[in-house]
Amino acid sequence: MDQSPTPPAGTPRTILIDPVTRIEGHAKITIHLDASGSVAAARFHVTEFRGFEAFCAGRPFTEMPALTARICGICPVSHLLASAKAGDQLLAVTIPPAAERLRRLMNLAQIIQSHALSFFHLSSPDFLLGWDCDPARRNVFGLIAADPELARGGIRLRQFGQTVIERLGGRKIHPAWAVAGGVRTPLAAADRDAIRAGLPEAFATTRAALALFKHLLDGPLAAEAAVFGDFPSLFMALVGEGGAWEHYGGRLRLIDGDGTPLGGDLPADGLGAGPFDALLAEAVEPWTYLKFPYYKPLGPEAGSYRVGPLARLNVCDHIGTTGADSELLELRQRGGRVVTSSFHYHLARLIEILAALEAIEALLDDPALGDSHVRARAHLNAFEAVGVSEAPRGTLFHHYRVDGDGLIEAVNLVIATGQNNRAMNRTITQIARHHIQAGPSAGAEGGAETALPEIAEALLNRVEAGIRCFDPCLSCSTHAAGEMPLHVQLLGPGGELLRERWRS
Repeated sequence: MDQSPTPPAGTPRTILIDPVTRIEGHAKITIHLDASGSVAAARFHVTEFRGFEAFCAGRPFTEMPALTARICGICPVSHLLASAKAGDQLLAVTIPPAAERLRRLMNLAQIIQSHALSFFHLSSPDFLLGWDCDPARRNVFGLIAADPELARGGIRLRQFGQTVIERLGGRKIHPAWAVAGGVRTPLAAADRDAIRAGLPEAFATTRAALALFKHLLDGPLAAEAAVFGDFPSLFMALVGEGGAWEHYGGRLRLIDGDGTPLGGDLPADGLGAGPFDALLAEAVEPWTYLKFPYYKPLGPEAGSYRVGPLARLNVCDHIGTTGADSELLELRQRGGRVVTSSFHYHLARLIEILAALEAIEALLDDPALGDSHVRARAHLNAFEAVGVSEAPRGTLFHHYRVDGDGLIEAVNLVIATGQNNRAMNRTITQIARHHIQAGPSAGAEGGAETALPEIAEALLNRVEAGIRCFDPCLSCSTHAAGEMPLHVQLLGPGGELLRERWRS
């Protein structure tokens, strides 16, 4: 640990975590202490910027699905589909039924592979190896050494999702397959059979992980669930017919902390620029490149909301598949009708993997899936559109405005990680306040001074883990690339650096 000079007694302080690890992108965390040594606030800083919206300007809208899929190597399908849906609206076409089902199939596969990466590769080392475990072993390789069967199952579950994407789009990463008006190619019968053959193993791994994680929640993880971002908030997600769990189309719904819908559901397909602008606005802060979207009628603070797997399970009335509906009922028995602990994002992720597998199994039996008519063609018929889809991390919006030649004039991408930004900051503040308490200095007289809190490894890891609950993708949200190491800073009330730790 780097040690900075001890400041005068009674001065506020800040802890810095920079960079944060096992997420996508680069960021740091600062923990600000007040004059008494207590945590005043914690901040999640996203420190890099790529500006995808700017260099998309001037490109034909027909290039946008393949172009924006390059934003991220983990969730390219999400951008591919949201962009293609915006293109459908610019053409003013209804895509063929087979294309709609094929897009759904690819999005379900994307949810499986991304959730498997988050749970098994990035987060489960905390659960299974312990919060105090040496960071050199607290990773997927440590997990392989400790529980090879679970680790292998997680790797193969992610591989299943990627294989489905490859069989549909021709490649696992960045498939330029969905286009304005539909998709480029239908699904061959042999590919459908191969996908079906992979389902039993995927189901077995998911059910085993669910049983293990629920057992941990009933034991050593119960205390974490109470302090890892447990607060009331708004939630937003898509819902389908009858309020069913939805990931591709349907309607857009916001609920408050009691589960009451706000403002009525909006159609996901054909959501115009006017309703979209009335629904959401974005705030900025000088200390991060990540924006803070909010529900516009309530303002930046009261209108902050959460998206992603927990939001989707909170917002829907039911999932619509047998196994996942049973798990949803059990989740609500644990946390209530609206589950407010961010730690339950992990359980929601596993439930969504099960829901996606069950939905894929049903889709494979749909005769319309094999129809060869998969693309509607038309000329430009509109000049502004908003494409909406559910990415693994939450609701994704692509808002385009084009000129008469179909060239992009303006782009705004509202990404799930940004929508969870305020919730991530509240989560790490709650964790820091729970685990950092100033004590009297050994050399103080009359208790007038407070000791500088130690930045223990378990504290660093828990603060990081608070961010990992949301599985943020900073490559998408700020368009920064690379791994996310950890840098924690402890700052005084005047902004002076008191202590810091780095982890690569």
